[in-house]
Amino acid sequence: MTWSLVVPVKRLAVAKSRLGGGFQPGLALAFAQDTVTAALATPSVGRVIVMTDDSDVRTAVIALGGLARPDVARGGLNEAVRRGAAYAVGIAGPHPVAALPSDLPALTAAQLQAALVAAALHPRAFVPDALGTGTTLLSGRDGSLDPRYGPGSAEEHARAGATRLDGEWPGLRRDVDTLEDLLAAHVLGLGGATERMLATSSLLCGTTP
Repeated sequence: MTWSLVVPVKRLAVAKSRLGGGFQPGLALAFAQDTVTAALATPSVGRVIVMTDDSDVRTAVIALGGLARPDVARGGLNEAVRRGAAYAVGIAGPHPVAALPSDLPALTAAQLQAALVAAALHPRAFVPDALGTGTTLLSGRDGSLDPRYGPGSAEEHARAGATRLDGEWPGLRRDVDTLEDLLAAHVLGLGGATERMLATSSLLCGTTP
């Protein structure tokens, strides 16, 4: 079974403001690079489609081997996911499609592969984030996604009929919005782009896991 993955990425200038320290654009790009790298290394993933209107993100994604599509429609994250899934189905017909956030710097191909194998058993499924309230993976076996991102999205996706998957996939569940999230991801093991970015900053200096 071959999957398409949709990864929406905000414009870097407005991404990750809660991290502070002036490193947000570089870290947001590094997070996206590590997320896409892990996704492309996953055996059952055939294509990664990044929805963005940021030129730096597009350049980085194409260099990695992903596809970049413009994200110019109004509607925010949910609309970007819907449009990305529709594009995947448009080029390959009905097939398994999943959406991932772009801020999973501790994601590994092994964890994503295991989650996709579990997701394939259900028409629609989702993986909650580390707190259990958000969503980090949303899947549709025929390519149909009904994204309901926002506050309490895990509950919203369950209410909409998606099956909750609670596997041991810590890197998949650890999205990064705050410094505390980044520290937790650092303990799990960060991807190369994020490690390199942090090596040139003082963001984690003086902190402890």
